[in-house]
Amino acid sequence: MSLRTRTTAAAFCALALVSTAHAQTQAPAQMSTEATPLPPGDEFNALREPAAAGDAQAQFALADHYFRGVGVAQDYGQAVIWFRKSADQSYAPALNQLGYMHQHKFGLPQDYKRAVNYYRLAADKGYALAEYNLAGMFKAGLSVKRDYKQAFDWYRKAADQNLSQAEEEVGYFYHWGWGVKRDYAQALAWYRRAAGHGDSDAENQLGYMAEQGSGQPQSYAEAFSWYYKSAGHGNDEAMENIGYNFEHGIGVAVDYAKAMAWLYKAAALENSDAENQLGWMYQYGQGVKPNDSNAEAWYQLSADQDNIKGQNNLSALQEELEDGDGGESANEPVNDPAIEIVQRRARIRVLRAQITGLETDALAEDNSADELAHMGNNGKKKNGGIAKVMDAFGTVVSEKPLLEASQFREQAARLREELATLESLDQSTANVLVH
Repeated sequence: MSLRTRTTAAAFCALALVSTAHAQTQAPAQMSTEATPLPPGDEFNALREPAAAGDAQAQFALADHYFRGVGVAQDYGQAVIWFRKSADQSYAPALNQLGYMHQHKFGLPQDYKRAVNYYRLAADKGYALAEYNLAGMFKAGLSVKRDYKQAFDWYRKAADQNLSQAEEEVGYFYHWGWGVKRDYAQALAWYRRAAGHGDSDAENQLGYMAEQGSGQPQSYAEAFSWYYKSAGHGNDEAMENIGYNFEHGIGVAVDYAKAMAWLYKAAALENSDAENQLGWMYQYGQGVKPNDSNAEAWYQLSADQDNIKGQNNLSALQEELEDGDGGESANEPVNDPAIEIVQRRARIRVLRAQITGLETDALAEDNSADELAHMGNNGKKKNGGIAKVMDAFGTVVSEKPLLEASQFREQAARLREELATLESLDQSTANVLVH
């Protein structure tokens, strides 16, 4: 059962931070209620002139378009340029975004120290997302000593600005006594506040507290009510919790069919606990014919996401199979079509990360080549003759990083072809409900 299976750096919400940032910045220009939003391409073009004129908010918005590929081809290099122009004017959302890009290696080298510095600059300006991200760095101990007290303090600052994911984190810290004295009443209050702002993780946490009777009378009915609400908002952890409870008869009668249905929904969203539970159900024939091949495949998917239970179960099953103790199902073929779908989605996730990494490495090599090619203009002023000699030398030595940049892009292009094929297949099965 998963209480909350997010990574330790739970504050890092991928691209959502970029789009969310607009709501946290200065108020947008007032529009007539009859005005129609511009199409993405027109909006991008409308931003170019004010951005070039030095408007920090327009520069940030233009960079955001490049970063997400909205209205223009995705281009991390251009995104970095415009985010930096905006950040140079101390615009907090841009400072925060540069921190995010350094942390996750989006167009910039992965550098936790720089990420922390950018987050702190933006957080010191009271920017809620930066406060939230900085808290995550202290929580995970990335470039800073792990410090739950500081993490809590920064989460609380962001929560006081009604940032729902920060409210949920404050509740979580009170729930488990991280950096603050454990207080179930406070945990419930903050979870409810976050849930009121639409945070599905908080809804799931409220379900768990109701199930456990933490700070309130135990109520399975209330627990399931929150789990179903959270699952309805697409929360894979709530889906896994529902499936687990049906599997083990927690608050409901054991119902393997319902258990598998919910676990499949969670697994389709790559929930590693659900993958592990499906492996268990296939290994021991809970509601299905035992099938060690299916079990091994599900355990492997879970283990690939560093799920300890999945790794342990995979190891134990493989030892049994090697010793010839697998039983009648040891030689059964894999016959669960959902496995192929989840394997494909896992591969898609890996490919996207690899492509982003290669594109970022290519940009780094481009920058290195540019610096080498203009050695004569770097640092202290030099006379014309020396500068020309250094530029000529730099042009020669810059060929290696340029070649490496080209190789990185070629690798990315090959992976992008594979990604396109897999994404097309995934689209064709997106609406297929397995089991």
